[in-house]
Amino acid sequence: MTTASLDATSLLLLYGAMAVYAISFVSFAMDLARRSSTGSVDSRVAARVLATSSAAGATGARSGSTTTADRPERPRSVAPRPVASQRAPISLRVGLSLAVVGFALHLASTVLRGIAAARVPWANMYEFSMTGTLLIMGVFLLVLLARDLRFLGTFVTGLVLILLGISTVGFRVDVVPLPPALQSYWLVIHVFVAILATAFFALGFALSVVQLLQHSREAAAETAKSVRLRFLATLPDAVTLENLAYRLNIIGFIFWTFTLMAGAIWAERAWGRYWGWDTKEVWTFIIWVLYAGYIHARATRGWRGSRSAWLSIIGFSAVLFNFGVVNVFFKGLHAYSGL
Repeated sequence: MTTASLDATSLLLLYGAMAVYAISFVSFAMDLARRSSTGSVDSRVAARVLATSSAAGATGARSGSTTTADRPERPRSVAPRPVASQRAPISLRVGLSLAVVGFALHLASTVLRGIAAARVPWANMYEFSMTGTLLIMGVFLLVLLARDLRFLGTFVTGLVLILLGISTVGFRVDVVPLPPALQSYWLVIHVFVAILATAFFALGFALSVVQLLQHSREAAAETAKSVRLRFLATLPDAVTLENLAYRLNIIGFIFWTFTLMAGAIWAERAWGRYWGWDTKEVWTFIIWVLYAGYIHARATRGWRGSRSAWLSIIGFSAVLFNFGVVNVFFKGLHAYSGL
């Protein structure tokens, strides 16, 4: 097959992956809707049990003659069972299965693009988006083997769809030869590690968004206010979500640190200096500082809860700005990455 035909097949497979991701997104969204109804029922049951138990306790206190054996047995728990301990509903199983199928099509598309270009498929913004979203989905599916984070399916597939849609419409280019500065093995190391860091940051971002929603729900529950997003009652609490986001962001920060170091070494090989205050270099360092501040503030200053979540969200917003704005609207030595 020719380079053009391989590239065309790669694009067709990518469109197929996007279509499958879209159906997976709908299935995951249907699961969230099911969780909303489940959470609403559980809340009403808990309220009725609490009222019944309080009334029974008041009656027993007034009579003073009720023995322990005569008292109604209070239920041990009114909280819903975790999703992992039950058979997953069909919407969740379909969403996860389609996510795996979409990932397989996505992987095949990325591999074909690399074969067509006869190099690694992350030398420009289109290829970076293709490989980056592939790793976001891959890390998500890999983490599922250790933790039940299937409730993030809507957020992850939605983010991947948005990024792929933007890249195929705005950044799509044909296969072209590499500029001299990119003809180095550091392209394989530096950019791949940056993509991997972005994948972990993306999952940390998704968890932080859910953490903020969960924190608002828990605060509303304490003040007896009505809660709109009832599906949150079936998800882990805000503290658990925060801890998971923190761990993923630490892994991403380690990879990003290596990205910064590898980029400096590559710059010395290509341009004869380790650091030149190029726009891309500056924003890479800004992202590193933001996540370093997030880790330091949470570990030593006690910035927990919503403040920690906002720092994580700001950090990933800087990652997106670095990719989608700096590469397009700022001139510099890294302008070739917008090809």
